[in-house]
Amino acid sequence: MIRGKHYSEKTYGHEEGLSCCFRQWRAESHCHLLHGYALSVKIEFSADELDDRNWVVDFGSMKPIKEWLKRMFDHTLLVASDDPQLDDICALGGLGLAQVIMVDKVGCEAFAEFITQRVLVWMKDEGLSPRVTLDKVTVKEHGANGASYRQMSIN
Repeated sequence: MIRGKHYSEKTYGHEEGLSCCFRQWRAESHCHLLHGYALSVKIEFSADELDDRNWVVDFGSMKPIKEWLKRMFDHTLLVASDDPQLDDICALGGLGLAQVIMVDKVGCEAFAEFITQRVLVWMKDEGLSPRVTLDKVTVKEHGANGASYRQMSIN
């Protein structure tokens, strides 16, 4: 008997308008300045067995993920909680100049990990775990720059 694994992926492309702004305050390059991107997000799943509709994941059920991504990354200014200019950046929100969201870390790597944690909660709420595994989340600033996060299982 041949055994295999099924894979599926959901992509929210640059055209979705996940246009956010952030800065890498520790960078010695121009990345220490506020700058923004229309991010893309790719979420990859796998399962040994398909559901009763022959799907790994019902993409239509992912509307809460899309809505959350829009709340977090659509016309927002993300600031790291340890940014030394935190108060100044947050003041932009108070002035009505930005929708400021404080997160632990910023950047594609950090965003991929952050999104992974949210998708794992959604999968549990949807009853997908343990049949479905979240394999990887990739966040891209543009065609040339991106990063992925893959949760490792501890045995």
